[in-house]
Amino acid sequence: MFLRLVQLSINIEYENTFRQVYNIVVLPQLQRLVGCRMAGLIKSNTDRGKFISLTLWDKKKQAEDYEKSDVSKKLSEHIEQFLSESSEWKLQLSEDSKVEYKPVLESPSRTNYVVAVRSHNNKSKLAESTGMYIRIVSVKIQPDKIKEFKKIYSKEILPNLETAEGCSFAYLTENLKNDSEFLSFSVWEDKSFADQYELSGKFTQLTDKVKHTFSKFYLWKMELEQSSKGKINTSEDMKIDNYTLITGKSFG
Repeated sequence: MFLRLVQLSINIEYENTFRQVYNIVVLPQLQRLVGCRMAGLIKSNTDRGKFISLTLWDKKKQAEDYEKSDVSKKLSEHIEQFLSESSEWKLQLSEDSKVEYKPVLESPSRTNYVVAVRSHNNKSKLAESTGMYIRIVSVKIQPDKIKEFKKIYSKEILPNLETAEGCSFAYLTENLKNDSEFLSFSVWEDKSFADQYELSGKFTQLTDKVKHTFSKFYLWKMELEQSSKGKINTSEDMKIDNYTLITGKSFG
């Protein structure tokens, strides 16, 4: 299976309208596409105006065909009007040859992942109602330990998530362009269940089981933090992002 994430920066003045357009226009179009199993719009709980449009496909080629299609182009045009403006400006000549400045829109960022390990329970669907809570954990893995990491995730982490109260389903996905980056993607009935799981200590216990597979740079940083008793941020840190489902639907 194939997961496609499109990160969007939406003008906060148009958030409600954008949600309606996504629900009324985008979802029905995606539902008609061959191979599209699931689609949803999730909103960051920490960064205002930050959204992700996610789609799950049976095959990589089906997602690639969609990206090249007129349907994708038309849906992008629908969304473009709601994008927020970046801090960049472009210089151009107007029709009457006057110099003018125009803000540059923040272009959507697209990332594609292969589903490496996935949940097989019968709850693995997005509810049409809103409020589901999505937790995305991003990690960088040593190339020679990827196989071991996947095995531990499949044998220990995924079964633990599947039996956790309130967890609807979970995936482990692998970045197609950066094969050392993985996302652990878990979907919860609401935030309280994810918080309960975190506070129980299970997340820390399971992280400890795979920590030795994390990038060498990250492990070196952890050792340095222990000796210096200070916090160091790097590009290879384990990152946890939390989102709320705004609208979504499973098609199969």
